[in-house]
Amino acid sequence: MHRPQNDDAHLVTRTLDGDQLAFQELVQRHSERLFSLVRHYTKSAAEIEDVVQETFLKAFSKLETFQLQSSFSTWIHRIAVNTALDMLKRRGRSPVTAVEDPELAAPAGGGNLPAPDAAMAREEIAQVTHRVLEELPEIFRTVLVLREFEEQSYLEIAEVLDISIGTVESRLFRARARFKDALLRLYPEYGEAPEENVS
Repeated sequence: MHRPQNDDAHLVTRTLDGDQLAFQELVQRHSERLFSLVRHYTKSAAEIEDVVQETFLKAFSKLETFQLQSSFSTWIHRIAVNTALDMLKRRGRSPVTAVEDPELAAPAGGGNLPAPDAAMAREEIAQVTHRVLEELPEIFRTVLVLREFEEQSYLEIAEVLDISIGTVESRLFRARARFKDALLRLYPEYGEAPEENVS
């Protein structure tokens, strides 16, 4: 659930005026969602902690560049995504290695994410989802995570990734198709269950 952005903006203004407690409140407000976001990039608790901490340090050091008319949540999510991708690069995994341009590639398949078997335990569903997400190039994983797990709007995703809404739609379409393909390849039993189409 999103807090009113003017609430955050007031805390940003207070922080810039020298109120350190105001920034601590921003950290408390947004930590949980950032930890949730970064968990989709690494399983290491230490790396998750490092990325989130680095995100807040970057946000604090760049706070004067934040435009108060925009959402602080979107702004800090953008920093977190970039920080997580930088971490992957440092580990030797390029977020765009061998990825075709999603706007030029012919779309394959599509539709919403297949619905998992209702009898599966929540923990197993989480493990399966994380395993499938690891198969996706980061360019697709990020847009899927922001939409399906962080429940951000197309506009918010466009702002976080600094791309057009049309590009968000294209990447999301491709990401869902990639997710479906990887899911059926790794867990063929899902092919036996009917898909749910959410309009």
